[in-house]
Amino acid sequence: MNPISIIGAGIGGLTLANILKRHNLDFNLYESAQEIKPAGSGIMMAINAMQIFDTLGLKEQIERAGNKIHSVSVTDQQLKNISTTNVLALEQKYNSCNVAIHRADLQRILAENIGFERINLQHALTEIKKEENYRLRFENGNEIESRIVFGADGIHSKIRTQILQTGKIRDTRQICWRGLVEFDLPEKYYQEALEAWGKGKRFGFVKMTGQKIYWYAVINKRLHKRYQSIAENFHGFHPMMIDMINATLPENIIMNTLTDLSPIPKWYADNLCLIGDAAHATTPNLGQGACQSVEDAYIIGKLLERSDDFNRIFEDFQKIRRKKSIMWWIPAGESGNSPNGKKQRLYGISSCEWYRNISTGNW
Repeated sequence: MNPISIIGAGIGGLTLANILKRHNLDFNLYESAQEIKPAGSGIMMAINAMQIFDTLGLKEQIERAGNKIHSVSVTDQQLKNISTTNVLALEQKYNSCNVAIHRADLQRILAENIGFERINLQHALTEIKKEENYRLRFENGNEIESRIVFGADGIHSKIRTQILQTGKIRDTRQICWRGLVEFDLPEKYYQEALEAWGKGKRFGFVKMTGQKIYWYAVINKRLHKRYQSIAENFHGFHPMMIDMINATLPENIIMNTLTDLSPIPKWYADNLCLIGDAAHATTPNLGQGACQSVEDAYIIGKLLERSDDFNRIFEDFQKIRRKKSIMWWIPAGESGNSPNGKKQRLYGISSCEWYRNISTGNW
């Protein structure tokens, strides 16, 4: 029997595994993918997450694998500035900075630090039942028993639906393309994350390493046309952004409908707890989904310092984390509407100011 099982080897699950390792707790991690490989898209780890990686001794390694970002800007579709947040003062205050990195590189760093022998790949969870302990069955036919279970299995969490029997997934009526491209970006954008707003459309980009650029393009479904190219949907945006799209190989583009999870009343059951998107998935508009899962793992670790009663830890964990997770859920949905002209400011402040205020380590 496993003392502790973590379902899902995304950034939240891997961070939690690193924290449990530091507490000398025995655990196993189960992941549906066949391998942890260079796939997926870019991601920006904000100061709040980087502070936590610093406590794990991983900050410098992550910084070397990515690109430090010192400002976050919103512009119009021709790159005329609307709002900019310079985070250099925050970097000095918290001794950490935003880092743009390939998601797979971050996962590799986290996985290597716990040891691949603890990660069970090709284990897609199909069923979980509460008996005296938890019995988990996987698509490959394997079955395990576990005393403690962490559900880090994302917005479509089987643990949430089968044990807590809750969770309404909301269609935000937006389509998102994410791409990785080798592109000669002007030097002035080297350490800036930028999002350009058009009417019902947004395009964002950030430099990672070398000439590798991560970009994303979001459009309201009612405006989406099935043109021969993605770029045609963004006619009128700055030529540089159109060039980024056209320079990206089709196999390096991922398309998704953006969804989020309406707030659920309870994140835990007896000896079981959800973290990350399984508990509080938001749209990626503000780049904080993965960062919030890292914060979740950190708080679990801090609570372990004062108690070994997991049920008490899980109750306290939700009390601490729920308010901030809901704060992210509300503006993420509103930020998604901002280019429509419906909500250009969030609670009376710009989206950049909101990002500055909430993406620091005030847990």
